[in-house]
Amino acid sequence: MARAIWKGSIAFGLVNVPVKVYTATEDHDIRFHQVHAKDGGRIKYDRVCTVCGKSVQYADIDKAYESPEGDKVILTDEDFGKLPAAEKHEIPVLQFVPSDQIDPILFEKSYYLEPDSNTPKAYVLLATTLERIDRTALVHFTLRQKTRLSALRVRDGVLVLQTLLWPDEVRAVDFESLDGVAEPKPQEIKMAETLVETMSDDFDPDQYTDEYQIELKKVLDDAIASGTGKIVSQPEAVPAGMDAEVVDLVAALQRSLEASGRRAAEGSASAAAKPKAKAAPAKKATKAAAKKTATKPAKKTAKKTAARKGA
Repeated sequence: MARAIWKGSIAFGLVNVPVKVYTATEDHDIRFHQVHAKDGGRIKYDRVCTVCGKSVQYADIDKAYESPEGDKVILTDEDFGKLPAAEKHEIPVLQFVPSDQIDPILFEKSYYLEPDSNTPKAYVLLATTLERIDRTALVHFTLRQKTRLSALRVRDGVLVLQTLLWPDEVRAVDFESLDGVAEPKPQEIKMAETLVETMSDDFDPDQYTDEYQIELKKVLDDAIASGTGKIVSQPEAVPAGMDAEVVDLVAALQRSLEASGRRAAEGSASAAAKPKAKAAPAKKATKAAAKKTATKPAKKTAKKTAARKGA
């Protein structure tokens, strides 16, 4: 596991459960940084004050809020420290609710909780209890000066804390395109249910892969292997003086010829597969024609010979 990002305890009635908090998920997306297309130089961003025009260090930056009316308020770290927040090192349990009553749209980010004591009996007791009663604990969790409503549940014997969105952070939805739409017919529903049934199976996340990231990694590996840091294109050789349109036309013609050749080969194979009985009349006709052709020259030769003798 990575380094713990938070240490404290779960307040479960009068019982305290010391825990360490770890980020449960990670992003495998390939990261890019911006460069100058001309020379590949990194693009850097400077925090510049729009009033004095000077660069400002991060430690000298405060946070400002501007109201819709244009009023600006600047708050410092001391101002934020005065705001009411849950105990920074405590995760108080507010109540236990049926797990199916929490809409998945509210889930935000997940964290693993590890017992942080030599005798994790209280941790195991809480995890076992949650698993047996099939309920989820609603808690408050404060991280980086921000308190969130969170769900505490069990996954494979480990306590998992999932921060929740506040109800007003979920947008209301009302699509006019759904107004007045007729209800599906019973036969349509039955067919849809049949289709769903044929496509149904147990969920196994391991059978799904991020194809985009895999292909992107191949592209990057090819660029690295080329030694140039860029994708090496390998276009077909083009005769001098031929523009792109002509090249495309030639390629199209080549593909057409190849397709035509395949059709001709398929036709020959089809003809060879025909029964011999159908081909017999053609052979007889050919022999008769040959006999007739051979008879005519013989008659002409006999007439010429008789004429010569009479002379």
